Amino acid sequence: YFATFHLGVDGGIEVTASHNPMDYNGMKLVREGARPISGDTGLRDVQRLAEAGDFPPVNEAARGSYRQISLRDAYIDHLLGYISVNNLTPLKLVVNSGNGAAGPVIDAIEARLKALGAPVEFIKIHNIPDGTFPNGIPNPLLPECRDDTRKAVIEHGADMGIAFDG
Repeated sequence: YFATFHLGVDGGIEVTASHNPMDYNGMKLVREGARPISGDTGLRDVQRLAEAGDFPPVNEAARGSYRQISLRDAYIDHLLGYISVNNLTPLKLVVNSGNGAAGPVIDAIEARLKALGAPVEFIKIHNIPDGTFPNGIPNPLLPECRDDTRKAVIEHGADMGIAFDG
């Protein structure tokens, strides 16, 4: 979503399993401005086209291009734009990244806040990405999947616990 909005492109695809088991994967499609494509806004049309398999040849001049870029710093700038770092009071956070993609982003947010002198302490659990999810399915909607976060909040006397779905 962020990349589609930030880059001003016509659409985007997020490959995600969300909080499903490791052998599941899916895609979220978005239009320009990061507007979701759902059943009533074009997803059924995409389904019909894919199922028909009738893809006309693409004129070579009309082909798109691919380039890999990192938007992590821009994303962190965007997130931190919602807060005034100078007004933060001391805060201790337990962050459970669920062994998913959130881990490196949390590391970068922590480093940025530290560089800005923000009084925020991160206690990170299950922070290293591992697609085998050795600590269980990262579904914070399930009570048993929140247990490690809850225990860490109590153990460390944290102000809050945050659990990501991978």
